[in-house]
Amino acid sequence: MIHRTAAPCQTPSWQQQLASAFTRVEALLDYLKIDLDLLPGARAAAKDFSLRVPVGYAALMEPENPHDPLLRQVLPIDDELRLRPGFSTDPVGDLDRSVETGVLQKYHGRVLLITTGACGIHCRYCFRRHYPYSGSSAERGYWRNAIDFIVRSEQISEVILSGGDPLMLSDKRLAHLTRVLAEIPHVKRLRVHTRLPAVLPERITAEMSDWLSNPELQSVLVLHINHAREITEILRAALSSLRATGVSLLNQSVLLRGVNDSPQALVELSEGLFAAGILPYYLHQLDPVQGAGHFAVPEPEAIELHRAVMRELPGYLVPRLVQEIPGSGSKTPLI
Repeated sequence: MIHRTAAPCQTPSWQQQLASAFTRVEALLDYLKIDLDLLPGARAAAKDFSLRVPVGYAALMEPENPHDPLLRQVLPIDDELRLRPGFSTDPVGDLDRSVETGVLQKYHGRVLLITTGACGIHCRYCFRRHYPYSGSSAERGYWRNAIDFIVRSEQISEVILSGGDPLMLSDKRLAHLTRVLAEIPHVKRLRVHTRLPAVLPERITAEMSDWLSNPELQSVLVLHINHAREITEILRAALSSLRATGVSLLNQSVLLRGVNDSPQALVELSEGLFAAGILPYYLHQLDPVQGAGHFAVPEPEAIELHRAVMRELPGYLVPRLVQEIPGSGSKTPLI
């Protein structure tokens, strides 16, 4: 007798998983079994900045807990609609530092390439939630102008891919861009800033490992992880292949009220990062973007939290507490 066997289970591609992300507030609240009393405020806030949450990231949240630190990062609430003094739509002065379509130059020797306006998750504290991506990114046919600018600027030794999230682009397109950058003699380093692996680890593919480990460039992947629960076994396994090719892994976090604003949360985050082969790099004070004031931690409290972490951890596990001040020549340390 021949027994039937089930077809092997195929993991959906990262693009397919993104296509099935939560985009309706009702669906996310229903999935998490959270009271729909939050719905009116969430709907109103989502009209200004839409909801987008991959299902796999939502699965890491605690059901029936509206205060879950992962949920808090992505759930629209009516506090976002409050106008607060000192909060603006361009909190870090990006628009004043544009030197070419899709190219920002803030610091000596480095340029930032806005590769796309798309992102795999809409974090409610995003400092670019109001950024005019239409006509201001290098994605739609402008890469040639951006590359020409980099070629002419011989003082540039590092190119930073940003967005949105650069990993929203296909590996084919990113491989092409990387090859072009590697041919520019004065460009030595490629840095990729991304949130996507933390919310969709499947985005780390063999093809990504290939282009990121281009032998002509020193490559740095700067992850954006804010809470220890975002560091899953799937993410650790995926990152191991990148480390094996010599890619440096760093992390930038944002200090967020109700998410990681305790010594315990920050210590667990640093410990979890290092166990996954990621070096804690920066802990950012919240950029004062309009709509995110409810996440702000006052500077004296932030400094005391950082000191508490310093008392608990060795120095190499303590990220630098910094703030970005428009017009400054570097990030500004708060300690």
